[in-house]
Amino acid sequence: MSSLPILQIHIASTRPTRIGPTFAAWFAELADNHPGFDVEIVDLAEVNLPFLDEPHHPRLRTYTHEHTKAWSAIVDRADALVFVTPEYNYGYNAVLKNALDFLCHEWADKAVGFVSYGGVGAGTRAVQQLKQVVTTLRMVPVLESVNIPFAMLKVTPDGELKEADPGLDDAARLMLDELARVTAKLRHRV
Repeated sequence: MSSLPILQIHIASTRPTRIGPTFAAWFAELADNHPGFDVEIVDLAEVNLPFLDEPHHPRLRTYTHEHTKAWSAIVDRADALVFVTPEYNYGYNAVLKNALDFLCHEWADKAVGFVSYGGVGAGTRAVQQLKQVVTTLRMVPVLESVNIPFAMLKVTPDGELKEADPGLDDAARLMLDELARVTAKLRHRV
């Protein structure tokens, strides 16, 4: 069994025509080649959480539903996280907010990075909103990020990336380096 920290890459979009899985697969390939992590992809479409339906506050960690217990176990095993998020109407999507709100302690003391995508804004407004939420959940967002402008133009109708983008690859590697650095410090403290 590997002693490397687990980096979970969460695909936030659940739309039928979504392109998030394309960017998550691209990022996961770079992360797999990074020496700092074992990589898992978590697709919120597959997790398929209902809207928050637990009767108790998440900080109590007294979950009553099996879907919440399973979600808790998934997030608990992560040492670091990357959210692959679209920007919808100057913000991030409701499915990601719901997934975050289901839990409390499971998120704490984990480094988090963002791969955002959208139009001209490249998802940066969604990330700015997300940073407020993740810090409240005691995650540690790294400064480095990957922002993909005009994302729809970068994906083929079959869901493949049209061409390599060295600038995006470099941004992803920088973020992975920083996630590894911060994760090492947080794991040492916990």
